[in-house]
Amino acid sequence: MRIGFVAICLCGLWTSNASAQSMGPRNGTLLIVGGGRMGKEIVQEFVERAGGIDSPFVIVPGANAGEDWDEKYVARSFLARAGAKDITVLHTRDRDVANSEEFVAPLRRAKGVWIDGGRQWRLADSYLGTRTHGELFCVLARGGVIGGSSAGATIQGSYLVRGAPEGNTVMMAKGHEFGFGFMSCTAIDQHVIARKRENDLAEVLDRYPGLLGIGIDEGTAIVVTGRRFKVIGASQVVIHDRYWPKLNDQKYELLSPGDVFDLCCRRKVAAK
Repeated sequence: MRIGFVAICLCGLWTSNASAQSMGPRNGTLLIVGGGRMGKEIVQEFVERAGGIDSPFVIVPGANAGEDWDEKYVARSFLARAGAKDITVLHTRDRDVANSEEFVAPLRRAKGVWIDGGRQWRLADSYLGTRTHGELFCVLARGGVIGGSSAGATIQGSYLVRGAPEGNTVMMAKGHEFGFGFMSCTAIDQHVIARKRENDLAEVLDRYPGLLGIGIDEGTAIVVTGRRFKVIGASQVVIHDRYWPKLNDQKYELLSPGDVFDLCCRRKVAAK
């Protein structure tokens, strides 16, 4: 499928050593959560961006190791607890299935897609470059929202950190370095303050200085539209940028709830 191929080509932007431009989707919204418990503000933001509880939603649980995602799983989801009724679970480990028209049909009507946490390499192995990957871009192009937490956050960047099947302490894993690329020229980490990971993205940017490193703490999200994102939730976001002028040898910049960040200029800006 051509759109999946184009998406993979765009993901290649992270290999640039130049100060390449980071961007979110031109249409639609990304809601990227750093793991942990989501507060009402984050849940409400996702549901409202999708058009409300009566909209059609899709949950992608494939970052987890399990295979059985039944009605009990749906009932436990934050979407069901929020009152949503039209929820479809989309899951396969088979890339041929992920490339099929029948499998992607729920994505073609979805207004909101949620990518669950777990291990991000499982998502990449199942969907990267497939028809499913392409249809996720189409959800955004129609003005929908794609959200995810933990692994479902990291997979949305162009460079995939902690993608090693051997363990989540490996920041850069050969063969598992491509994310879905919904945000260009970015590497997204999660649980950063709760797990003392504030400096972990430095290793990635040492190798690929053109990337923008975004580390999101638990219970915290960035809401990405076009060239800007806003921080919401309970904690903070850590920004690593090799082209940001450091002050007092500070290695990263901290953003707090309510802060707005311009991805193109790579700086905090006034909220509109």
